Amino acid sequence: MRKRVLAMHCHPDDIEFMMAGTLFLLKEAGCELHYMNLANGCYGSAEYSKEETIRVRMEEAKQAASYLGAEFHSSIADDLTVFYTPELIRKTLAVIREVAPDILLLPSPEDYMEDHMNTSRVGVTAAFCRGIPNYPSIPERPAINNEIALYHAMPYGLTDGLRRKIAPDFYVDIASVLEEKTKMLGCHLSQKEWLDKSQGLDSYLQTMKDMCAAMGNDSGKYQFAEGWRRHAHPGFSAMEIMPLEEILGEVVSGF
Repeated sequence: MRKRVLAMHCHPDDIEFMMAGTLFLLKEAGCELHYMNLANGCYGSAEYSKEETIRVRMEEAKQAASYLGAEFHSSIADDLTVFYTPELIRKTLAVIREVAPDILLLPSPEDYMEDHMNTSRVGVTAAFCRGIPNYPSIPERPAINNEIALYHAMPYGLTDGLRRKIAPDFYVDIASVLEEKTKMLGCHLSQKEWLDKSQGLDSYLQTMKDMCAAMGNDSGKYQFAEGWRRHAHPGFSAMEIMPLEEILGEVVSGF
């Protein structure tokens, strides 16, 4: 049976930086892909107004999702308003109930940025609530009872906010799809200049490749890799399941 995968990160381009290689491999394996950024990227520009930034970044995200071959789901919050609140959990829950994913890809629980960590936490709780009929989503969607496996990507920069290195459970060899991952990230044209200015990145695309190379080096096996950690299964499946490792077994090491 075809597996359904929901990739959920915070801002437009976060999925591309930390998850896209794995997503292209899942696409090759025949999975159905869904793409969602919780935040709309509204503050990610020194050039456009807030409203224009939202429009530009949504169009870029739609192009990226289209290039991946994933169904696009609209953002539900402004940047820097991603908090662990009932409203945001219920809005996220509606998407999870609609998609009914077998695999949910989320940000790392530890990261340099609160928006990223809060997205991870909101996503975990929303997935946990998917089968609780008396917990309403916004908008209302019926409860679902599917088993789901949650995986956390690596944090941006590969460390937590206190500079401590985060080690993944396993590595995915993405060398064969690095070009596709690079092109997908390149859809976010507005972000190159913004991140060069705001965060001192000398090269938007090269920074991504450098992180993938660092993960590959850490794997001791691959040239370019993405790292993943699997969330504990209670509340999500009757027993421990490993669908991501099983689907991508030939390009996975460390589990």
